[in-house]
Amino acid sequence: MATNHPHAVGGGVPEDPEDLLPDDSVLSLDEYLAMHAAVGHRTRYEILYRLVHSGDMSPKELEEAISIDDSTLHYHLNKLVDVGLVEKRQRTERGQDGLYTYYRATVFGEVTLTEGVDELIRGEQEFETMYDSSTGN
Repeated sequence: MATNHPHAVGGGVPEDPEDLLPDDSVLSLDEYLAMHAAVGHRTRYEILYRLVHSGDMSPKELEEAISIDDSTLHYHLNKLVDVGLVEKRQRTERGQDGLYTYYRATVFGEVTLTEGVDELIRGEQEFETMYDSSTGN
């Protein structure tokens, strides 16, 4: 069990990874790990990628953007909503009866994507450029 009193090992990091969390953390370590696990599925990654880089999207727009059927899309959207990476919103469109449903990335979704998988991909590109044998390095 974490004590929130970091006990450093070798490299100056806490022995218990839960000690990385601030005392007033809004999420538990398990919740952070669930976010990363959710975005580890390609379809959910693609959905989050579209929402982060394209903004709010309706289910229909997402279906068309990633060529996915309605039931599969909603299954993956629900997973992303459940872990807090995406939020489901509704609003009334002018001149339209009823509510319009759309999805948007949360702050956690944006950070998990841009500082997670996207950062790893950028890092590989930078590494490849630094050590490309054709440049004489």
